[in-house]
Amino acid sequence: MDPLLLVLLVFAATCAFCWIASLITKDTSWVDRIWSIVPAVYVWIFAIAGIVDGQDAARLIVMAVLVTAWAARLTFNFARKGGYTGMEDYRWAILRGRMKPWQFQVFNLLFIVLYQNALLVLIALPAFIAWQNPAPFGVWDAIFAVVFAAFLVGEFVADQQQWDFHQAKRAGRAEGFLTGGLFSWSRHPNFFFEQAQWWVFYAIGATAAVASGLGFWGGAINWTIVGAILLTILFIGSTIFTEGISSSKYPAYAEYKRTTSMLVPLPPRRAKAKSGAKKKTGKGAKAPTPEPA
Repeated sequence: MDPLLLVLLVFAATCAFCWIASLITKDTSWVDRIWSIVPAVYVWIFAIAGIVDGQDAARLIVMAVLVTAWAARLTFNFARKGGYTGMEDYRWAILRGRMKPWQFQVFNLLFIVLYQNALLVLIALPAFIAWQNPAPFGVWDAIFAVVFAAFLVGEFVADQQQWDFHQAKRAGRAEGFLTGGLFSWSRHPNFFFEQAQWWVFYAIGATAAVASGLGFWGGAINWTIVGAILLTILFIGSTIFTEGISSSKYPAYAEYKRTTSMLVPLPPRRAKAKSGAKKKTGKGAKAPTPEPA
């Protein structure tokens, strides 16, 4: 069977499951629960197809291993926060309260189920390009694989810093929101590293196309770039929505936004001096750190 057709069949079955489960349980977070799983399934479908076809599948295997490592990290982080215990993402509850029931069900079907599942297919499709263009694994593939792994480590560190802070906060050893570590350079370093990994994943697929002689247009820049672009748009929109909630509840978050980059890690900007106010020396302020989407 053509691997792309098999991926589309898995996509259709996943959409049907998420939609039906959301109707039965009245819980719209089923896509969140499969988010870290199905991209690895899609990439392994292409990798196995390359092996069965007798191709030089080294690049596809590396891509599959990298995405599996990504999946393991994200699944672990989602599970320890209770994501598989029936807890719905609080943002869906807020949106449900702003819409009529039928409007939210349309939103559930078209955006939460269909759009997000389609996006999970799209970000995996550089593996399809690699399957179509089985050029030998090269230096650029190795470089991009190392960069992907570096971003994966960065995301793990950011998640761990956020987890440690919230655990300390629950135990009464900390208050406010996290501004130390990687969060002093970016308000959402985990979001940045997440997106960066999929841009690098796209680059590995593009490397296969270029190595096969497709050149810049159609090779380095090919149609599967739409997955990385749409993922970035989704993250930016989700971040803005989440930060809007935090800013409306916690005035102190405004200063954190002013001094710290939203996504790309950058040196923090100098805080405004306040007349008669004591200089803060702690690592927090009176606002929560937005959780990953």
